[in-house]
This record gives sequence, C-alpha cells and structure tokens, in this order.
Amino acid sequence: MVRVRALLSASHPGPSLAITAMATVLAAEAAPHGFGPVLVAPAMLAGQFSVGWSNDACDAARDVAAGRTDKPVVRGEITVRSLWVAAFVSLVAALAMAAAISLVTMGILALLVGAAWAYNLGLKSTAGSGLMYLLGFGPLPAYAASTLPGQPAPRFWVCVAAGLVGLGAHFANVLPDLDADLRSGVRGLPQIVAARWGPGAARAAALVLLLSASVLLVIEASPGRRWIAVVGLCCSCVLAVAGAVGKGRTPFRAALAIAGADVAVFVFGADALTSAAHLAGALR
Repeated sequence: MVRVRALLSASHPGPSLAITAMATVLAAEAAPHGFGPVLVAPAMLAGQFSVGWSNDACDAARDVAAGRTDKPVVRGEITVRSLWVAAFVSLVAALAMAAAISLVTMGILALLVGAAWAYNLGLKSTAGSGLMYLLGFGPLPAYAASTLPGQPAPRFWVCVAAGLVGLGAHFANVLPDLDADLRSGVRGLPQIVAARWGPGAARAAALVLLLSASVLLVIEASPGRRWIAVVGLCCSCVLAVAGAVGKGRTPFRAALAIAGADVAVFVFGADALTSAAHLAGALR
C-alpha cells in the first residue's frame, strides 16, 4: 500500500489530472455526438503519469541532496528503478491506447509527452525548457480535434494560446524557487531571464504570456461563447494587476490563477477550439 501511495504521489497527480481533464473535455465538447472516444482520457492520463514518474526519477539525486522529504524517493518509499519501470510501462500503454483511436492521435500524444520527457531528461536546465512547454501544451487542441470524424485541423491561434498558457505556467511555476534554482545551477529559460534582467522580469513574462493567451481566446471565440472568453479576460486582468503590485508569493499565485482562468475558457468555450466546432454545433 505504501508503494502504491508513493507511485501516486510521484506521478504529480495535480498537473497530470488537470491536463487530462482539459484534453478530455475539449474532445467531448467538440464531438458532434456525445462524448469522444473512451480512450482519450486514459491515454492522456497514462502519458502524464509517465512524465511525472520520469521527472522524479531524473531529479532523484538532486532531491536527495536538497533534502526534499516531500518526494517519496527521498523518503525511501520507492526506488529510482521502480519509477523508471513505471514511467516506461505507462508511456507504452499511453501510446497503445492513442493508437487505438488513430495514428494521428498517437503522433500528437507522442509529441506532447515526448516534449515533457525531453524536458525531464535535461532540457529543463537549458533555454530549450521554454520550447518544451510550448510543445507540451500547444498541440492539446490538436489532440482533441484528432478524435473527431475526419480529424479536422485545430484553429491555429487556439493552439498558440494553449502554448502561451503552458509557457506562462512554466515561468509562474519557478517563481517561488528562482533563488534556489540559480544557486543549484538550474538554467532553464525563466532562470536565464531572471539572471539577466532580474526576478521581476520573470514575473512580468509569466503575466504577459498568460494575458496574451486570454486575449487570443477572446479573438478566437465563437459569437455564442465569446462572453465566456471576455469574462476570463476580465478576471485575468484583475489578477495581473494583483500580481504586478503584490509581494512575496502573490505574483506566483496570481500567475497560476490566470492560467486557471485560461484553462477554464478552453474548457467552457470548447465549441470554438477546432475548425470543426461550428459544424459540430450545427449537428447537435
């Protein structure tokens, strides 16, 4: 039982479930009849679990050195080898389930998960970390669209907005640990920005990226649901002001709240996320 809890904790369940929920609801909302293929959610969840387990396996030595007792591998509840086994088994299962939907779906999932694995395996300490977040979030609307009849292309600017949400979340996620990262030699894109122009620049980048996504979602929304995107943008603007003037962890919390607002717009405004959305609405 301890090992099961350790595996669940090491899978990064929060982000894994959030990304899975977003992809699943997009597919379900865009589908012209009921919910999308039943394997959409488990395929994405298995892929995200593989990302979480590979992340903890890659960072095990650094976490031990830093005394990260919040990590199961540091507490001795699970071994690095077990994490790698779980990560590879979960990755294979994810790709197999996606292939059962379509080869296009499998290819898009491979891109999403592959970007995250590349980040874990070393790109997190390079300027390429930002690109991996763009590739790990930008194709999410395409993943949903690939489950539709005819596999229509997603709206380009909606994919851009999804990528901006991911990149903005990347900057926001490192804000509380910038000093520790710089001391330990982690030099991802946010850390490089902070080292060159100061922590304020990294905070500003997070807010600007996430607000840009909010604006794009308003522009791309269908007339019937544009009000949802406008409400999301208004909430994001208020949060951006709070983040800009706030101290301590306030900018970090504000940036993550903006990311949450953008994701909510993706979910509840899903009929405008793919080029087939208006057709799908007409078929209902």
